[in-house]
Amino acid sequence: MFVSGEASILHADLDSFYSSVEQRDDPSLRGRPVIVGGGVVLAASYEAKAFGVRTAMGGRQALQLCPHAIVVPPRMSAYSEASAAVFEVFRDTTPLVEPLSVDEAFLDVSGLGRVSGTPVQIGAQLREQVRERVGLPITVGIARTKFLAKVASQEGKPDGLLLVPPDRELAFLHPLPVRRLWGVGAKTADKLHAHGIHTVADVAELSESMLGSIVGGGMGHQLYALSRNIDRRRVVTGVRRRSVGAQRALGRSGNSMSHSEIDAVVVNLVDRITRRMRRSDRTGRTVVLRLRFNDFSRVTRSHTLPRATASTDDILTAARALVATAGPLIAERGLTLVGFAVSNIDGDGAQQLELPFDASIECRGPAGSAADRLAIDSAMDAVRQRFGNASVMRGVLLGRDPGVEMPMLSD
Repeated sequence: MFVSGEASILHADLDSFYSSVEQRDDPSLRGRPVIVGGGVVLAASYEAKAFGVRTAMGGRQALQLCPHAIVVPPRMSAYSEASAAVFEVFRDTTPLVEPLSVDEAFLDVSGLGRVSGTPVQIGAQLREQVRERVGLPITVGIARTKFLAKVASQEGKPDGLLLVPPDRELAFLHPLPVRRLWGVGAKTADKLHAHGIHTVADVAELSESMLGSIVGGGMGHQLYALSRNIDRRRVVTGVRRRSVGAQRALGRSGNSMSHSEIDAVVVNLVDRITRRMRRSDRTGRTVVLRLRFNDFSRVTRSHTLPRATASTDDILTAARALVATAGPLIAERGLTLVGFAVSNIDGDGAQQLELPFDASIECRGPAGSAADRLAIDSAMDAVRQRFGNASVMRGVLLGRDPGVEMPMLSD
């Protein structure tokens, strides 16, 4: 694949997105430490981060670190509107926009020199437009590859603009800590540190086979390439989402949650996911469970169904089974976040038709045939659309706090 020799890929990343929206809408919060979310930190302003407050931290711990922080409830509709407005600015800048989450995207500005100026001029104009039209700070990293553009935006935060010239790529990259390499989390970093590998330069000195022996073959291959800034991916536009997901942060309260309380979280998340799938006429086959624990380690489990579906019951059955298999880890490490996604998406809503075999056949489930279950789901969707989400719900959710769903954010 071809990669331009010019530094023309932008990574645009809103700064502390949720808290920035709150500070924008309430001038009294500007310049003050702001925490979004009470029981669990959904976002923290840079003033709060200076005291060690971090996303997904328990609210009590956050206030111990920053007692004078101002805690505000999340306003998801305001964040969605702000995200949509920012992406309008992105698409006014270039048609080549690849969204990564609600608060970040890659933009390819190659070939716009005569119309819009250099990539640095374009990045500066983009930041100015986001500030003027949406009222939010944004950081832009500019580089020849997607990987390095993202690293540049991380290094340029907050509210900055950073160019990595093609002839300075490795000089910029190699002094950075290994956590700057895409995919290196706390556990992988610990493995590298145990072998005396602390910087990207340390990684670049090792062979791919040596890295593979430390972190596994797949990750070793990735680190070998990234430490040399080998990244041939283009900015891709117009790609439909490959999964539909939702997650909920539990904070330290997750440590004391009973099985039934965790199950209620699972039911609520699966219900939200499947409603979105039916609303957008999508079906999927693979159910993915994501868990995060007290030590910030993560695990992922998945199960592929025999056929694509948007049935809440079918996907919930698979989700519950995945949680059950992870039960020992949950008990041992303490749960702080649970999330699900359905992948292997069929954008046309295709489902395998079933013959009317005897109801005892496993694939028919507790509510009859797949068609019966989907009809029940669709009827519930219609009632909720007319009378509100709380008008009909599963018994396990009665009287329980549905919690706040966390979209995928960069921090």
